[in-house]
Amino acid sequence: QVQLVESGGGSVQAGGSLRLSCAASGRTISGNTMVWFRQTPGKEREFVGGIGRKSVITEYADSVKGRFAISRDNAKNMVYLQMNSLTPEDTAIYYCAAGTYGCCDSIPEQYDYWGQGTQVIVSS
Repeated sequence: QVQLVESGGGSVQAGGSLRLSCAASGRTISGNTMVWFRQTPGKEREFVGGIGRKSVITEYADSVKGRFAISRDNAKNMVYLQMNSLTPEDTAIYYCAAGTYGCCDSIPEQYDYWGQGTQVIVSS
């Protein structure tokens, strides 16, 4: 079993930056594809981006491409989401998830382990 805990969310003004962290415990995530999703009330969970096992492959949703960057540190069992040039449309609860397939499916059901989420609020 893998437990995931996100942190780093908060409130920021448009144009600002935040760095989210996802700490894994229970076992190593070095063999997992790691992804970030986000969700707003009344909407489906939306794929933000993901990173493959050895950080060679990353994929991003068009809406965040060029602004967000995902990285991982397998030695620390950590995954990060650097978010720059934030807009109010980025306001959501952000979740990290771990999967066993290659990077990076955008369907939430493909991922086995989820964190509890961290809230990001971007004000204009």
